[in-house]
Amino acid sequence: MAKRDFYEILGVSRDVDEKTLKSAYRKLAMQYHPDRNPDNGEAEAKFKEIGEAYAILSDPDKRAAYDRMGHAAFEGGMGARGPGGFHGAGGAADFADIFEQVFGDAFGMGGGGGGGGRRRSNGPARGSDLRYDMEITLEECFNGKDAVLKVPSTETCDTCHGNGAEPGTDVTTCNTCQGAGRIRRSQGFFQMEQTCPTCGGRGSYVEHPCKACDGVGRVRKTRELKVQIPAGVEDGMRIRLAGEGEAGVRGGPRGDLYIFVSVKPHEIFERDGPNLYCRATVPMVKAALGGVIEVPTIEGGRAEMTIPESSQTGRRMRLRSKGMTKLKAGGARGDMYVELFVETPCNLSERQKELLKEFCDLSGNGCNPASDGFFKKAKRFWNDITGEEGESHPH
Repeated sequence: MAKRDFYEILGVSRDVDEKTLKSAYRKLAMQYHPDRNPDNGEAEAKFKEIGEAYAILSDPDKRAAYDRMGHAAFEGGMGARGPGGFHGAGGAADFADIFEQVFGDAFGMGGGGGGGGRRRSNGPARGSDLRYDMEITLEECFNGKDAVLKVPSTETCDTCHGNGAEPGTDVTTCNTCQGAGRIRRSQGFFQMEQTCPTCGGRGSYVEHPCKACDGVGRVRKTRELKVQIPAGVEDGMRIRLAGEGEAGVRGGPRGDLYIFVSVKPHEIFERDGPNLYCRATVPMVKAALGGVIEVPTIEGGRAEMTIPESSQTGRRMRLRSKGMTKLKAGGARGDMYVELFVETPCNLSERQKELLKEFCDLSGNGCNPASDGFFKKAKRFWNDITGEEGESHPH
């Protein structure tokens, strides 16, 4: 019976690219995998056929030879290859490697060798990383902070020192897998590898479990940990403490602890990187005549700031080096920006109102250039719309 065309087997065109070829193979291999089709000889044959086709077409040299000569390129006299281009008796192992490259160890498939290079589940394992959320004030960001954290974690059992066995007893090597943690079984064309059902992949078991940890080798504890939050830290930053996470399994290294910093909103200041921003309310008279005001600083002090005469709402003034500490910058600081807000007098007495009206009558033109300019524009707008001259009343 003539062999089917490899492109037809995978359902792709002859000009298929590498990505599409791999995608087609993945889909078909998952569909016909023996673990999904137990005791199904037809599915097993299709699975073998799909693997054979992909093994040829995924190799540029083999694909080029196949495109020129078809199946004849791999039959007699073309080198010591077995069916489908698999080398000699190792064909099944070669295909297992191809399958694992595409899928990883999704079905627990082992290679044709002695398991060298395969990840063993019974070896040391790194402990899990931990996360700690810390909320601090803006002042603590400026100064830095020394804190003591209470971290719930998993620690190595002090009684059994992590092996899970009651003191004076031993850990027994699993007889089913001989300590490997995995066993192999044959299924037609393939050698399948799976986790040992007796020891659960550990390679050993405990006959007399440690009473302190129930044979797990680790216990839950709350540790106190001293940490230093550096000056200049910002909202959303992550601080990594290497080796302060959960204890490893079977002698593996500890995980890491990550501190996620969030900063409480401040009553006066807003922060943008190393700079601070605040708003200062200034009485109308001081804004008009000029003068000196005091503003708070992040370190808890006061800074004097001179207000020029005729200052308007929205004017921004800078105080150099009065901002936040810069992270890892040797104590250097950003700047502080103060935005003025001119306050209109309220709760006026009758005499104060009379004085303001008198001031308005004496002001004349030039005292309010911004409002004069606005009403001039409004007058031009009204003229354009109505064709008539409108009246403006800036005062």
